[in-house]
Amino acid sequence: MPRRTSVALNVVERGAGTPVLALHGWTPDHRLMLGCLEPVFAGRPGYRRLYPDLPGMGASAAPPEIAGSDDVLDAVQDFVDDTLGGVPFLLVGESYGGYLARALARSRPDQVLGLALICPVGTALEHAERSVPPRQVLRPDPDLLASTDARTAAEFASIAVVQTPETLRRFRDEIQVGLDLADTAAMARIRRRWALSENPEGGVPFARPTLILTGRQDHATGYLDQFALLPHYPRATFAVLDVAGHNLQIEQPVLFDALVGEWLDRVAAER
Repeated sequence: MPRRTSVALNVVERGAGTPVLALHGWTPDHRLMLGCLEPVFAGRPGYRRLYPDLPGMGASAAPPEIAGSDDVLDAVQDFVDDTLGGVPFLLVGESYGGYLARALARSRPDQVLGLALICPVGTALEHAERSVPPRQVLRPDPDLLASTDARTAAEFASIAVVQTPETLRRFRDEIQVGLDLADTAAMARIRRRWALSENPEGGVPFARPTLILTGRQDHATGYLDQFALLPHYPRATFAVLDVAGHNLQIEQPVLFDALVGEWLDRVAAER
């Protein structure tokens, strides 16, 4: 197929077998998805995991032609064409990456074997229009914050529902490292045209195994707006995890691993 953009996405690849494409959220990079998914696949051979950096994030450039979410989606479409062609694949998206993943599933319903969404943007794209709970910290650790450098402590505390040495370590290694690399000028340009021109749920319902994971204390994307997606995904497991915010994958890792593993089992059974 002819390319839609001139952008080549940086990608980290692991394993061999059925492809799994994982799209991270707004501002971090591929390490967010690699950090949460690799433990799931540690005992599951037969999967080729693809972790790209979205344009303007990580090591992927965002030239001036990338001027909105439609262009970001086009770059992902090019990546799929170049890397997978018509090979069927599993699709995982987190937060903004979940918004893009839903659009990708709409455009490739016969190629996407299953869809997993982690704290995805729901029916309301703009934060001011979302139904979200108030910010809560259920397991605070002021001593931990006091022993951490001020910038990291502030960024971690702004989103963490569970403040422990392990969630802080994973925040640093999997999330903050990407935040520090983001091209802020490019992202401001994309942000001005943030809405996709086509509603991801505007087509035929996606009738393959789906997983929608949300956090009960997620004050970024919430959990109520995602419930409204269910009619479009008749094969969806929908879970709201307590003691979990927007980084539920590091705050409820045991439940995360179990639910993603069960989704993989459902997809495999369909084949």
